[in-house]
Amino acid sequence: MKLSEIYKSSVPALSFEVFPPKPDISLEKVMDVIGDFKQYSPDFISVTYGAGGSSRGRTVEIATRIRKEYGLESMAHLTCVGQTHDEVDRILEELHQNGVSNIMALRGDPPRNNPDFDFSRGEFKYASELITYIRKHGDFDIAAAAYTEGHQDCKYIDKDWENLKRKVDCGVDVLITQLFYDNKLFWHFRDTVRKMGIKVPIIPGIMPMFNGRQIRRILSMCGASMPSKILIMLDKYGDSDEDMYRAGVEYAIKQIQELVSEGVDGIHLELMNRPDLARDVLGGLKRLKGES
Repeated sequence: MKLSEIYKSSVPALSFEVFPPKPDISLEKVMDVIGDFKQYSPDFISVTYGAGGSSRGRTVEIATRIRKEYGLESMAHLTCVGQTHDEVDRILEELHQNGVSNIMALRGDPPRNNPDFDFSRGEFKYASELITYIRKHGDFDIAAAAYTEGHQDCKYIDKDWENLKRKVDCGVDVLITQLFYDNKLFWHFRDTVRKMGIKVPIIPGIMPMFNGRQIRRILSMCGASMPSKILIMLDKYGDSDEDMYRAGVEYAIKQIQELVSEGVDGIHLELMNRPDLARDVLGGLKRLKGES
């Protein structure tokens, strides 16, 4: 099923994100994680791409196996950094041949250990160009990334949201946001871009806080802010992984509950390949709903 069909449902869609292991590690570990995720009946599972396209082959393989071995819909991430038209053509053909009909189209990060990477030298400079190309060269539904506080590489948030509108106009079917920990940021972002004419579903990306050091690092990398209540949590529980995990799970449960009660079209969970996070977050939501 394509994204545009998934998000037509009156029930909020549930999706998970997984990432491929390093090249020297077997795929079976992540496939076991996906097997654990299957019990929650996700509407699809997305598979990320390494920096500079470093895991492109594994992304396609995992997305294919999700469909063939687990009977679940999948979405393959595809970045355009350093890609040629021929390379993208080959990936699109492989995805098509294996029944993967959903793509998350991204600019992507530069290759590791290459801080001076020149984005302008590739055949695709922007995600919007990749989106246009996919739309012309394949029968896929396309997701794109959105940033509630603007992309960290863009100095002016209005400019970033103009770029987002351009991506949508190129053929995006759904937007999935970067992680955030203040729902007010999401509502402000959604209301603003709706006024700009963006009508596609906007899905909040949620990453439960499970480790204080890791969350600080991730937030610094993506440029997302930390509301005061998160800083208080980090100060209070950050030295204990166990306490931070419990507090982070409870925070995620409340955050998701509020988003769903306000009518989002879905929730996209970024769980760092951790079945325990899926169990505890989704189990907590079931308890709140009075389910067994």
